[in-house]
Amino acid sequence: MAKAAKKTGRASKEPVTRDYTIHMHKYMQKVSFKKRAARAVRVVRQFAGKVMLTKDVKVDTKLNKFLWSNGVRNVPRRVRIRLSRKRNEDEDAKEKMFTLVQHVPVESFKGLQTETVRDE
Repeated sequence: MAKAAKKTGRASKEPVTRDYTIHMHKYMQKVSFKKRAARAVRVVRQFAGKVMLTKDVKVDTKLNKFLWSNGVRNVPRRVRIRLSRKRNEDEDAKEKMFTLVQHVPVESFKGLQTETVRDE
């Protein structure tokens, strides 16, 4: 029996959209009050880069407003986000793909799981 051909790379870099819930409260432990909201935006960027395997991450303004909605000190405990890996249309861009991070408003976080969203 011949071995199957090896996969190239860790994951395919095709455009995809998924919904995630980030538990922000665990990332805000031991962070001083005046740095919390800024750290929350940074955590979202790091999470998106790690999950979608892209270095170029763009945070939507509505998500930014949601993270800052309770002020710099009181970051929301959880946030539901939509991560969209897209092709970079810019010709002279360093990266082929970028990730767009958007806020998904939800009533409750109970029972939510990671979902793949079909692009239409």
